[in-house]
Amino acid sequence: MDRDAVGALVQSAADGDAAAWKALVDGLSPLVWSVVRAHRLSDADGHEVYQTAWFRFAQHLGRIREPHKAGSWLASTARHECLKVIKSTRRLTPTDDARVLDRISEDRTPEQTLIESEEAAAEAERIRRMWQEFEELGDRCRELLRVLMASPPPSYQEVAAALGIAVGSIGPLRQRCLRRLRARLVARGVL
Repeated sequence: MDRDAVGALVQSAADGDAAAWKALVDGLSPLVWSVVRAHRLSDADGHEVYQTAWFRFAQHLGRIREPHKAGSWLASTARHECLKVIKSTRRLTPTDDARVLDRISEDRTPEQTLIESEEAAAEAERIRRMWQEFEELGDRCRELLRVLMASPPPSYQEVAAALGIAVGSIGPLRQRCLRRLRARLVARGVL
């Protein structure tokens, strides 16, 4: 088809002329198919690209600035759609290898990502509330528990020397402080 005829048909088709649309499809389909065949797509993918190219053309029919270049527009659209299909099929490789099929995916689904982020947020809130309750304990309990949480853990002799308390009272004091902290956490619904 010559460019002037294509331009006139595009204008008529944009105005709703069904015969002009049919003439465009009949006249330019070989061009679209040649682009599809040049990319060596499967029959199913080729038909999909062909239909998508014409669908996009129909969507933009009234907005094509140079109607006489509709063939170039269709060829370019078909080429872009072919490249999209090729790119997407590179990620998918059919196989019958049992080792590949039985492999657990390393990719996380959007649902897994959402659940993990919600769990992480809930855990961060729980830890924040736990430290908040820890800060509400008396000075002596906070000091003792902080010293005992050190890494590596200090000996009871080192704790006794640092805090000025008897070695024999460290264990019972630690238990009372932890019980008090636990009671506060339970009362606030943290545990």
